[in-house]
Amino acid sequence: LPALFKQELQNTEAKEGGTATLRCELTKPNAPVEWRKGDTTLYPGLKYEVKQQGCTAELVIYDLELDDS
Repeated sequence: LPALFKQELQNTEAKEGGTATLRCELTKPNAPVEWRKGDTTLYPGLKYEVKQQGCTAELVIYDLELDDS
């Protein structure tokens, strides 16, 4: 069976130049997660940090800009 969202992403507000953390909970532990913004896949680097532990997946966005919304 495919992994489903137990808890979907919530809207997050943060200030420009700050950091935002997006978090979702899945029905299967360690299910593959791909973070996207529109058609663009987001990869770990200086701007993005991707974390996953068990059923929880997180995307941390650093140095926020208006384009990150």
